[in-house]
Amino acid sequence: MKRVLTVLSMLSVLLLAACSKVPAGNVGVKFQMYGDDKGSLHELPPGRYWVGWGYEMYTFPTFTQTYTFTRSAAEGRPVDESISFQTAQGLTVNADVGITYHIDPSKVTLIFQKYRKGIDEITDIYLRNMIRDALVKEASSLDIESVYGKGKASLIESVQRDVSEEVSAVGIDVEKIYWIGELRLPENVVQSINAKIQATQMAEQRQNEVAQAQAEAQKVEAEAQGQAQARITIAEAEARSIALKGDALRQNPNVLQMSAIEKWDGHLPTYNGGGALPFVNLAGTAPAK
Repeated sequence: MKRVLTVLSMLSVLLLAACSKVPAGNVGVKFQMYGDDKGSLHELPPGRYWVGWGYEMYTFPTFTQTYTFTRSAAEGRPVDESISFQTAQGLTVNADVGITYHIDPSKVTLIFQKYRKGIDEITDIYLRNMIRDALVKEASSLDIESVYGKGKASLIESVQRDVSEEVSAVGIDVEKIYWIGELRLPENVVQSINAKIQATQMAEQRQNEVAQAQAEAQKVEAEAQGQAQARITIAEAEARSIALKGDALRQNPNVLQMSAIEKWDGHLPTYNGGGALPFVNLAGTAPAK
């Protein structure tokens, strides 16, 4: 009896070992390796299933996946997974790249039929190769300054577009492909690029200084012209005023006489060397007898 129980316990352990679990948020694919139906596929929702001899179970997560291909052994696999490519000048650039994607649950069987691998192998091998090939293609027409500078963002956008077009039909939706950190270039190339950037910045600074000096000179000139014009305007106004007063006095001579009378205090000068009397014409103002 004891032996029977032992056998039953062993069989139970074997049966449990032959069961595979499809976790929540995953879709399972049961693949028959031998027999009359060799190569047949069965798509399975989350749960625990008897696999049995001659079958393999693959699980595909349908939530967002993120993977980084880096030089660091602390990220991804403990090997150098960074990607290298060349520019139009033949200069080698090395970079760490990341990808974020998700799988269409309705196309899991199609994905397995195409790649015959699980999600980890698809990511490590196929997606990485696609990113590398796209980088090589897109960077081959760019010079090093474009890759290292302003063209860096557009380059990775082109890579994302290329990879997305390649895998979207089979059910892999690429959300984003992105750079991780700085691109790695030969040190002499970096120094040359930095020197050129610095020279360009200095030239732009000199141009800005010249433009500023010209603007200040124009401002001073404008202020001087304004002041000169203001003085001319004032002088013209004063001359016009004098001319108008002269015309008025010539047309009305008595106005000057009346003004002198109003200002005279009625006293003759104490000293009169020439014998001339004040210019006031008393006769013209005296009453008639």
